[in-house]
Amino acid sequence: MQAMTYRGPYRIAVREKDRPTIEHPNDAIVRVTRAAICGSDLHLYHGMMPDTRVGMTFGHEFIGVVDEVGDSVRHIAPGDRVMVPFNIFCGSCYFCARGLYANCHNVNPNATAVGGIYGYSHTCGGYDGGQAEFVRVPFADVGPSVIPEWMEDDDAVLLTDALATGYFGAQLGDIVEGDVVVVFGAGPVGLFAAKSAWLMGAGRVIVIDHLQYRLDKAASFAQAETYNFVEYDDIVVHLKRLTDHLGADVVIDAVGAEADGNFLQHVTAAKLKLQGGSPIALNWAIDSVRKGGTVSVVGAYGPMFSAVKFGDAMNKGLTLRMNQCPVKRQWPRLFEHVRNGYLKPSEIVTHRIPLEHIAEGYHIFSANLDDCIKPLIVPNAA
Repeated sequence: MQAMTYRGPYRIAVREKDRPTIEHPNDAIVRVTRAAICGSDLHLYHGMMPDTRVGMTFGHEFIGVVDEVGDSVRHIAPGDRVMVPFNIFCGSCYFCARGLYANCHNVNPNATAVGGIYGYSHTCGGYDGGQAEFVRVPFADVGPSVIPEWMEDDDAVLLTDALATGYFGAQLGDIVEGDVVVVFGAGPVGLFAAKSAWLMGAGRVIVIDHLQYRLDKAASFAQAETYNFVEYDDIVVHLKRLTDHLGADVVIDAVGAEADGNFLQHVTAAKLKLQGGSPIALNWAIDSVRKGGTVSVVGAYGPMFSAVKFGDAMNKGLTLRMNQCPVKRQWPRLFEHVRNGYLKPSEIVTHRIPLEHIAEGYHIFSANLDDCIKPLIVPNAA
């Protein structure tokens, strides 16, 4: 089969790889019909995640048609059109039993923190991802769900991570009616977090970014107030002015490891890999939320220290909530929102790229070219 293959930082190519096979009776092989490039894939592409090995196939957002199943699979069958959450989870361990699918204890030998994730380095289990013509799906009776007949492919693929994670980010904020919610980052997850905040009762939603085309999308798609932080000497001071000098009730960090920071942060994080990413967005969140407020973190950070202002968070009495999204837990409510027209995930899609041109897709997305917000990948086999 043809598959995106990692060759080193900023170097990917489409190569011929062996088609995956059934390795366990509960496996399925899925023919990919849609995949996506996620902002967190760029952390891999830029060399920010440890133990990302040459030859790996990325891609944790994908849907497809079941091609083959193992002997013990009962809930899906060949020919089914399925969506696959980015979490790989067993469904039966201590954490899965509590709905913490992102923290499954049985799918990753490095599972002191995160469980398994498709195409996301060996720190997340070493599973190949879905930016390929076919992908092996472990625990196929637990993870995948049949896509409802009424749901379009371009919407379904965004429920496998971006929409679910954005919704989860708003959910972690414990938003109550009338709350002022600030979202750092107007990428796909930030856009969905801002849109979801309204569904949870927010009275005001503010989005911060430095790319004007993304802010324009936040205004039109999420009906948010938008501010470009490069236009202000101190965006935190500006946010305080906007909120009666108290701060926001809830702040969502939808940026993660590659936030624009100062020179020292870029050198220690992006260049020398001495931090698990630039902590600037998280520190802005801590500084701009009101005392007693809530900071929700769904931006991806590496498994290394980041210089976070924890003392300030403690002294302000903040609630910090964070995790990788347990995707399948969000689906029942999100299915309702999509079917009822409250959410149309594919509205943020800007590019549809054939698999053979995926290297160009990564370049466009990484370099913020052509007003790219969300690129989808269409494999040749689709």
